[in-house]
Amino acid sequence: MISVSEQVAQAAAAIRPHFAQPPRVGIILGTGLGSLADEIQCPVRLPFTEIPHFPRATAPAHRGECLCGALEGVPVVALAGRCHGYEGYAAAHAALPVRVMAALGIRLLIVSNACGGMNPYYRTGDLMLIEDHINFTGANPLAGLLARDLEAPVDLGELYDRELLAAAADVARAHDFTAHRGVYVGVLGPNYETRAEYRFFRRLGGDAVGMSTVHEVLVARQCGLRVLALSVVTNECRPDAIEPTGAEEVADAAGAAEPKVRAIVAGMVARERV
Repeated sequence: MISVSEQVAQAAAAIRPHFAQPPRVGIILGTGLGSLADEIQCPVRLPFTEIPHFPRATAPAHRGECLCGALEGVPVVALAGRCHGYEGYAAAHAALPVRVMAALGIRLLIVSNACGGMNPYYRTGDLMLIEDHINFTGANPLAGLLARDLEAPVDLGELYDRELLAAAADVARAHDFTAHRGVYVGVLGPNYETRAEYRFFRRLGGDAVGMSTVHEVLVARQCGLRVLALSVVTNECRPDAIEPTGAEEVADAAGAAEPKVRAIVAGMVARERV
């Protein structure tokens, strides 16, 4: 069986020729945020199906493309869409693209997602900067790799970079919108949560809940990357006044909030100019 490191090397070799210089920033665009990819200058678009060992995106509103280009004058590699555990992928496979981006040379990973807002102060369309997470997916992308690809267990003491969180908050203030800071609860999905689960996650300290990000961020940390993760609140999770939620409504809400995400992503990428 081909090792993880060999899979990463082969995937990176398929992408690397499309860059004149190594990318410095990796970007993952979640549900409803794919049109941000249009901001990338002169992109080469590689479908996931053309990259060796990449998982295939099947979720609604996920294009499944790897974009090679520049943003704010900085070489970037961006994933328009992602793969989730609920699509049937093992955690390590779903997060493999992060290892590939690290192999290409990125030093900063920016991750975005759509989430349900459990904090009563959050409203649909708000942004939350993730300052910590609770992994409730029942899986870990690092499991089983210690003998082959990891030297030691990964320290998660500062998983989400404090300096980047502060800088992103400054960008939000400069553009006159609120960016909350909170705890993201990662679940497997694909269903939305029950009333009891919302109450439980809230009591654990969760501010938002979603079906992605935690596996990608764990891999990024193991690869030595700095991480900024942000969530768009696409529905309000009020267990005593719950309303029906569908994939189309989530994508529409994320799309409406996209200018805020664009502002933060552009501002953070611009900081990486040499």
